[in-house]
Amino acid sequence: MIYELRTYWAAEGKLEALNTRFRDVTLAVFAKYDMQVVGFWTPEQPTEETGDLVYILAFESKDAMKNAWKAFIADPDWVNGKAASEVNGKLVTKLTSVVMEATDYSPLK
Repeated sequence: MIYELRTYWAAEGKLEALNTRFRDVTLAVFAKYDMQVVGFWTPEQPTEETGDLVYILAFESKDAMKNAWKAFIADPDWVNGKAASEVNGKLVTKLTSVVMEATDYSPLK
């Protein structure tokens, strides 16, 4: 199993819209492509370094992750949902992704 840590920096005043897009669109599309959500978090006190929204996904392998993201970005529900959510401007100013492998002593394998 591999994990992907993703951090988003929301555009000014757009964090709630970003959260709404995840709840209403993104999670359903993740489920279509076996993109297993470990959890979502918001930093207690967001800073320029922490970002505004953090989540972790789990995948069976790097190939599974690559294929899932390729399908996700082409999915019509995602394409239309993203476009609808950004009618009044982009929701994200920055995004980082870190792929992680569990250590041999991690409770998550």
